[in-house]
Amino acid sequence: MNEHYPRIRVQANDGYVFIRDGLTFCFYMHRTHKGLGPAVLRAMNVFMQAVGPEALTIYPDTEGYWHQLNDDAWERIQKELLETAGPYVMLASNSNGMSEFSFDYKGISKENPGPFDGPERACVATFKLTTEYLEQHGPGHVRELALELASHLPFNSGYASLSFNALIDELGVRRRVRSMCFRYPGMDVLEDLVAWDIGTRIPGAYWLTFLGQPVLGELGGTEGLRSRLSSPGTTVQQLPGDRAVVTLGQWPEAGDLEAGKNLPAYRELARVLEPWLYHDPGTVFVHDFIPEDKLRWERRFLD
Repeated sequence: MNEHYPRIRVQANDGYVFIRDGLTFCFYMHRTHKGLGPAVLRAMNVFMQAVGPEALTIYPDTEGYWHQLNDDAWERIQKELLETAGPYVMLASNSNGMSEFSFDYKGISKENPGPFDGPERACVATFKLTTEYLEQHGPGHVRELALELASHLPFNSGYASLSFNALIDELGVRRRVRSMCFRYPGMDVLEDLVAWDIGTRIPGAYWLTFLGQPVLGELGGTEGLRSRLSSPGTTVQQLPGDRAVVTLGQWPEAGDLEAGKNLPAYRELARVLEPWLYHDPGTVFVHDFIPEDKLRWERRFLD
């Protein structure tokens, strides 16, 4: 186990990986996709350059079948981001199971919303990478990468966090994640449905927590937020566009409740943000992560 987080690999006998420890950067934009294409494309290019040309090499078609990324596919992907009202774009590494690296973007049209596009639905950009990348390049580099990605995206909220990167819809995988996540509260459990109704709320307290409007203004701006946080190693940095990022220490921390590591800095930030935190409304029942467990998970730094 790393000093800051566990090494997690849940895999079949043939090496097919269902769950791996990793990092996730996620940014929510409560607005229409119209006009967002160039910004998303810039962020995607930054990420691809950072992780290297061999990291993101496959993409899914509309039926979910994976294909090798080539020049023609790349042109179609760029066109979809720039010209489609509600694009869905995904690139991933060609891995045996859960990808080491991936980029995922779902945009929505406020002008012509789909049947599931409620008023609180947000566009969402998600970037996933490995803890090996973190160890190779160091937390300072990873933080700067997250900040550079954030600089291109008009987010209302976002975060960078250790995470359970998992094939969550595979049989039994969500149950296995649930069995581990409460021990390691600093590791994110990413659920796609959050973007459906997050609006301008904050998804949680993380290693890097990005705050935009209107929440940052309601907190009294960067200075108001800074005055409420006193944990050693916590910093609040002003970002362009009346936004900010809270950093909880040099390294992202998984915590370990079995070892008494309950992440007090994360708990302090969660208490400050509590009035604005997102909570799953429970409209979709998932047998392997029932609403009571989901609420317990969302409140892991509050109760």
